[in-house]
Amino acid sequence: MIIIKNGRLIDPKTKRDEVVDILIKDNKIEKIGNIDENSVDRIIDAKGCIVSPGLIDVHVHFRDPGFTHKEDILTGSDSAAKGGFTTVVCMANTNPIVDNEETLDYINEKAKLSPINVLQASAITKGFKGKEIVDMDKMIKAGAVGFTDDGLPIMDSDIILKAMNMAKERNVPLSFHEEDPSLITCAGINDGKISKQMGIVGAPNVAEDVMISRDCMLALKSGAKVNIQHISSKNSVEMVRFIKKLGANVYAEATPHHFTLTEDDVLTYGTNAKMNPPLRTLEDKMAIIEGLKDDTIEIIATDHAPHTYEEKNVEFVKAPSGITGLETALSLGITSLVKNNHLDMMKLIEKMTINPAKLYNLESGSIEEGKVADIVIFDENEEFVVDKFASKCENTPFKGHKLFGKVKYTICCGKVVFEDKK
Repeated sequence: MIIIKNGRLIDPKTKRDEVVDILIKDNKIEKIGNIDENSVDRIIDAKGCIVSPGLIDVHVHFRDPGFTHKEDILTGSDSAAKGGFTTVVCMANTNPIVDNEETLDYINEKAKLSPINVLQASAITKGFKGKEIVDMDKMIKAGAVGFTDDGLPIMDSDIILKAMNMAKERNVPLSFHEEDPSLITCAGINDGKISKQMGIVGAPNVAEDVMISRDCMLALKSGAKVNIQHISSKNSVEMVRFIKKLGANVYAEATPHHFTLTEDDVLTYGTNAKMNPPLRTLEDKMAIIEGLKDDTIEIIATDHAPHTYEEKNVEFVKAPSGITGLETALSLGITSLVKNNHLDMMKLIEKMTINPAKLYNLESGSIEEGKVADIVIFDENEEFVVDKFASKCENTPFKGHKLFGKVKYTICCGKVVFEDKK
């Protein structure tokens, strides 16, 4: 048994915000309140810290199978635990692609060795080719929690509408990467003032806007639960806001890098600021923050995308897009949003716990008696320098940055899976 003492419990689902003790017995929360310290195995003093539900990331790339020189399920899990995450949903763009039961079985078996909850999304279309929908029933039966061709857009509107209708019948979410490749010359950099300085024709926001507009309308038609991934454009935020008013069951996610950085940061961080969709203008960034404030954007997700130093240390146009994100996400939320009075702590935690749980129909995301003990303990006021990583890769523009919000403990299924030793 473990007692967490003196921590400030913040739970968006129950709206609790109070200093209270928590008793963990076996893998569940036995009691919240005044607790006798006798006969416990461990006491964690969380004085001065926030105790919240374990964070949930609905958008990670663990590169397993096929690209394990960048990351694998176990190193990705360690990275997640260090960042306070107890549940992640992995994308399907592995090698082989997760469009079949055998690949999904491999991932789910390896995930049993993980210290956290590793869930897997299936591809929407076979081979990510955008032509033929996978056998959803077989993939759900094998353990897929949702469907996505993340990394590539699906250009055939009829295929998308059919997939949405099928997903609605099965009560599973579809997540979409929204960029029209026919409108993009060089992916990973906004087509704007910085790309022009660099002599590059980049990825304009309209490439995202047209795709999101289409899929929002298809979501309204079908009634499916649809997740717009890593939204980056002011116009796209406005489109999601509009379609919600019409009654569509559309969610949107924003990454910490899109609400923290702009295209100007590409000049400072080079390929470590190259991602799809790209960092855009200050106006776009502020629109994302407004979307987070008014719940147009319900979810903060990392799009954790590890690449090796050798892969990133090349000419900008040749480098792969993507950055790691799990170990800095909470701290960037605190530093960029809470400390700047854009969101309060309850709202930030909501977007990293219960809202992602709702998207994927998960039982986790709250701290309640009888629930599985998935918990993160962090000090919102502790400043630290981003340096050592549990991930295999360090491709992030935030290395060396001073951030607020140090994760002290991560507890998954009642076990301490990360402890800050410093």
